[in-house]
Amino acid sequence: MIDTHIHIDEEAYAPDREEVIARQREAGVEAMLIPGVNAASIEGILDIARRHPGYCYPALGLHPQDVAADWQTQWAVIEQAIRAHLDELIAIGEIGLDYYWDTTYKSEQQEVFRMQLELAQELHLPVMIHSREATEDCLRILKEIQMVNGKCPNSKLTGVLHCFNGSRETAQQILDLGLYLGIGGVITFKNCKLAETLAGGGRFERVPLERLVLETDGPYLAPVPHRGERNESRWMELVAERLALVYETDKKTIIEVTNSNAKRLFRLK
Repeated sequence: MIDTHIHIDEEAYAPDREEVIARQREAGVEAMLIPGVNAASIEGILDIARRHPGYCYPALGLHPQDVAADWQTQWAVIEQAIRAHLDELIAIGEIGLDYYWDTTYKSEQQEVFRMQLELAQELHLPVMIHSREATEDCLRILKEIQMVNGKCPNSKLTGVLHCFNGSRETAQQILDLGLYLGIGGVITFKNCKLAETLAGGGRFERVPLERLVLETDGPYLAPVPHRGERNESRWMELVAERLALVYETDKKTIIEVTNSNAKRLFRLK
């Protein structure tokens, strides 16, 4: 299994981070991808990746919840770090829009989202996209970026809409943009409709398994029966089991296909 989105650098893992990483290795997790969220997260993420080469892979970006009055200063530091460490990075992220907690900097979120998407195109890096209560604006900006720059050689935007839990219509629009869907513990939650979304029905076909990647968003969103606990990559096995029911196959196939998808998207060796 490849965890395409885990905040292993966060404080929640500080007391036993190395033990947690070792436990995932022992459980058969092949890799952990670590998204950045602000300027302060840069050094910690790079340090973890350097201590676990070929296992922990870094990404850097400015998370929408970290867009505040000082966003231009933060972004300048992050952009410089991205360019300076380009040979180490597997993506730009976590980036996107979040209107759930606060819309004070709504327009600034949109501006910095565009800037990060454009940088990703320039540097030919995939993106890790966060969208919460902002689906319409997120899709609009993604479509505009594709239309404006899509004619340039090798400029097609690639990436994943992480922690996906949207509608069939939203899923189809994301797929039409050539992006992947990140599936995590939410699919195991009671009353969650994500399984039905992926399964399709009516005018919607089943979402191709070849367009899904597994993730945790750890330390958050641990799957049932671990809900409320600090999430771990090895628990993606529970997500794979739920997906196996949706795709009428076995857990091994789910893991093999999503691993292949992650390696292709993020160019992992």
